[in-house]
Amino acid sequence: MLFNRRNVRVLVVDDSAVARTFLIKGLDACPGIEVVGYAINALDAKKKVVQLSPDVMTLDVEMPGTNGIDFLAQLLPEHPLPVILVSSLNLRVFDALSAGAVDFVRKPDGSESREAFIHALAQKIMVASCAKVVATGRVRTPHTAPSAAPASGAPAAARSAPQAKHTVGEPVPLLGHGKTAVDLDHTIIGLGASTGGTEATLEVLKRLPADIPGMVIVQHMPPGFTGMYAQRLNRLCAMEVREAVNGDEIHRGLALLAPADFQARVVRMGSRYTLSCQPGEKVSGHRPSVDALFSSMAAQVKCHMVGIIMTGMGRDGANGLLEMRRNGAYTIGQDKESSVVYGMPCVAYDIGAVGVQASCQNIAGVLLQHLKTGK
Repeated sequence: MLFNRRNVRVLVVDDSAVARTFLIKGLDACPGIEVVGYAINALDAKKKVVQLSPDVMTLDVEMPGTNGIDFLAQLLPEHPLPVILVSSLNLRVFDALSAGAVDFVRKPDGSESREAFIHALAQKIMVASCAKVVATGRVRTPHTAPSAAPASGAPAAARSAPQAKHTVGEPVPLLGHGKTAVDLDHTIIGLGASTGGTEATLEVLKRLPADIPGMVIVQHMPPGFTGMYAQRLNRLCAMEVREAVNGDEIHRGLALLAPADFQARVVRMGSRYTLSCQPGEKVSGHRPSVDALFSSMAAQVKCHMVGIIMTGMGRDGANGLLEMRRNGAYTIGQDKESSVVYGMPCVAYDIGAVGVQASCQNIAGVLLQHLKTGK
């Protein structure tokens, strides 16, 4: 995927003068980016969008008056503009993504340099300039106050008990209520996504039953957010979902989300499989990396396995998925029409790693059909 040859025109929206100045100066210094203006609140931003016609908007989630979430729900149906959220560690960022924002970055908190933050934001702006905006006009999943999330690496005993479940997708019969061609107790599913993946992954998982084979998910995400994202999925999906800790066993009815800043790899221990979550070098430019997960599955998994690659920029996961397919895995790639950014699944398809392409809404159905029939 090629970025725009001209500069990407950016509108900065933030009620803090200090934050605005920092963002404007930082982004203006980045090659390929031109800050065309700023806005101090939602009303001001709506006027500036019409006046300036920016390519991408950065948006603070928490603003006085109309907050970023309500603003997106009003704006995007009329002006489908790629939006990058600039957020503190706040669960409401996922509500804003549900309302149509493309991606998000975490505000600097002293743990990283301001230069690194601007670099990360600039990269996401360039990706967003090529993204497909899905304007819902409403927040699809209501905000729920977050509960305390254990830090990555916390002992398993520190995790809270599973919460009551409900499913927001179409009801799906439990896989265990009939014969299946695939041994569901001895199947592992790997899923990888990046830009646009928070909502795409939810779209898939909410259509799957509680007794789905064990899953491992890699979603490119800033530190601090994977625990909250796992809690969100756990509330909205039928299976148990949690942020993985090192040594977690992969088993039926459980989806493990790789923690940010750790590489997640499947490890075989006799007939059991666990997930190694360790710090380490980036793979394919990411930590966690979809390639790292998929390659470990290709090398370690001796039972049936499925690989799913979804929306995202770049090629992370493509080579790993090809390794999986060559080792007998059933592989699914998200199609172009439903991808926010058709990068990762496109590369995977082009190199022959994808066995079946499907829309975001149909991936769950394709998976379930395969598990039931083996086809």
